[in-house]
Amino acid sequence: MGTDIPVSAHEYMRRRVVHTDPDSDHSLAFSDYNSDRSGEFSSTCPPSRTLLAACAADNSSDDALQQLVVELGSLSVDEQRRAAMEVRLLAKHKRENRLKLASAGAVKPLVALVQSPDPQVQEYGVTALLNLSLCDENKDLIAAAGAVKPLVRALRDGSTAAARENAACALLRLGIPEENRAPIGCAGAIEPLVNLLALGSFRGKKDAAAALFTLCSVRENKLRAVKAGAVKPLIEYMADFSSGMLEKAALVLDVLVGIREAKAAVVEEGGIPVLVEIIEVGSHRQKEFAVGILLQLCEESSVYRTLVAREGAIPPLVALSQNGTTRARQKAETLIPFLRQPRSGFHRSDD
Repeated sequence: MGTDIPVSAHEYMRRRVVHTDPDSDHSLAFSDYNSDRSGEFSSTCPPSRTLLAACAADNSSDDALQQLVVELGSLSVDEQRRAAMEVRLLAKHKRENRLKLASAGAVKPLVALVQSPDPQVQEYGVTALLNLSLCDENKDLIAAAGAVKPLVRALRDGSTAAARENAACALLRLGIPEENRAPIGCAGAIEPLVNLLALGSFRGKKDAAAALFTLCSVRENKLRAVKAGAVKPLIEYMADFSSGMLEKAALVLDVLVGIREAKAAVVEEGGIPVLVEIIEVGSHRQKEFAVGILLQLCEESSVYRTLVAREGAIPPLVALSQNGTTRARQKAETLIPFLRQPRSGFHRSDD
């Protein structure tokens, strides 16, 4: 990708969140979210000969897949664990297996296993659903089987880090169809995603950021995210150039800051100095995202314009208007007059 990026921050992230099928040729910022990243086989639950043969074959046997679906509903925890692991791995590696397993009825018993008290059964069930959801054809089937609420519970209270992180990824996948985003938010996904964003492992933080970006295209979910405290960790990651989260956090904040509550939270959490610093010393892409957030912040508030101008934003914005990416230059050129207006007595309605 060249210096000039002729897409908005939202479009840039959308391309990287929506196109997550591993069969795609796209180069993705979130390509490692496609399926589970755990080891192939567990030492406590070794693979069966059926699985080894199926993984090696070009086409998995329909009879073998049907038998695995039957075993998912077993009363034996050991059998559930083995069957869920095998479904997870078969769905991880081959698109054809994802479609065949869903057609064979694997989704409903996997939803039940997501609610299992056994930590490994739960983790395998969550991850198998994630891997099945990599096929667009399976998303509606998984949602219709009632997977959202169990996945939200696994995200919030999952027994293992992998279960929580993969639940976040699965909800991201199910949230790609726009009509599913409000129901996922209503099911309680946003607050535990914010918790994962703030307190999770590095992988968990990335998973949470990707899911929040997608789900918070819905206004109600934006409000939930702000009320859950999402703005504070986002600002903290943007303030730390070594966090590995700066751009991801900026993209999520760019989505949230369209609402009044998020604007107030950005100011309250000390976001203005952070955004100005990014415009001063960030990369081309980071500057583009930061100026976009500041523009949204200042468009309808003379109070926020005054705060941004007092932070010394005008000189780096002038430099950005001359040397930034095409879109960054356009945004800087729009923002600079806003910042000069309060000094000349111009006022518009504040948020």
